[in-house]
Amino acid sequence: MRIGLTYDLRSDYLAMGLSMEETAEFDKEDTVAGIEGALRELGYGTDRIGHAKALVKRLEAGDRWDLVFNICEGLEGVAREAQVPAILDLYGVPYVFSDALVLALTLHKGMTKRIVRDAGVPTSDFCVYETAEDLAGIRFGAPFFVKPVAEGTGKGCSAKSIVRDRARLAAVCDDLVARFRQPALIEPYLGGREFTVGVTGTGRQAKAVGSMEIVLLPNAEKGVYSYENKGNYEDRVVYRPGDAAKDPVAAASEKVALAAWRALGCRDGGRVDIRCDDGQNPMFLEVNPLAGLNPKDSDLPILARMANVSYTQLIGRIMDSAVARVNGNAERD
Repeated sequence: MRIGLTYDLRSDYLAMGLSMEETAEFDKEDTVAGIEGALRELGYGTDRIGHAKALVKRLEAGDRWDLVFNICEGLEGVAREAQVPAILDLYGVPYVFSDALVLALTLHKGMTKRIVRDAGVPTSDFCVYETAEDLAGIRFGAPFFVKPVAEGTGKGCSAKSIVRDRARLAAVCDDLVARFRQPALIEPYLGGREFTVGVTGTGRQAKAVGSMEIVLLPNAEKGVYSYENKGNYEDRVVYRPGDAAKDPVAAASEKVALAAWRALGCRDGGRVDIRCDDGQNPMFLEVNPLAGLNPKDSDLPILARMANVSYTQLIGRIMDSAVARVNGNAERD
């Protein structure tokens, strides 16, 4: 099979004048090289395409692929992750990972939580904030946690995200709204353990690769897996493998993650973030259906290694799901 690779290289956007924070979700060359190397090791042919505009040019020139391995995050709009899948759907080219609907939905954390909550998956209460008038809808008390509604990689999350005084909520939210040009999400601050769960597969065939507990070191920003903590994880964070067989909280976290993955219609591979309340009850935080795939630094490959799943095996599981799905062999809910 001939596999096209679509991606956003961080270096390209930095050269355009964008900041490090603005390009935080884009990929490094070694990520693309790692994916390409794993695909070739699995016996696939590869063709580097690049970003969405490069994809359009190739499609208009008549190029086609058996599958496109898409990791494009997009640049503008709350549906930016859906742009490449929508283009590929238009041209009838199949692709790896979730479709345009899922990627548009899951980038908006408030919309995602509404669907997950309706499906009966445990998640905390929340409020989507655009103006101070929205605070009237809050049905929970301090402490609060505030973050942009449609960002990843911890963007907009810092120690300031924990708000212990309701009187400060509007100012903190207004700052995020102005800075990121999107609504803010307000949730109760959850003080329990935090896990991220890797998932491969689609529908009933989806399985947890494993889970990883995130433990902040004393020199980390307190209480939050923030943008700075993620960027300096080697000095600020300890990742502990979740042991579902021996740790009931890890097991419950993986169960919640799989339930959310299936309810949202996510496909092939990704990651679900879980945080526990003070009683150590796991709550769905958010899902990343385009999880980072840097062989060394990304959470999904790290937790896969902890579960004795090599990088090539991880890419192989993702591809097996996509190929079965495209060929009509995937089990459906």
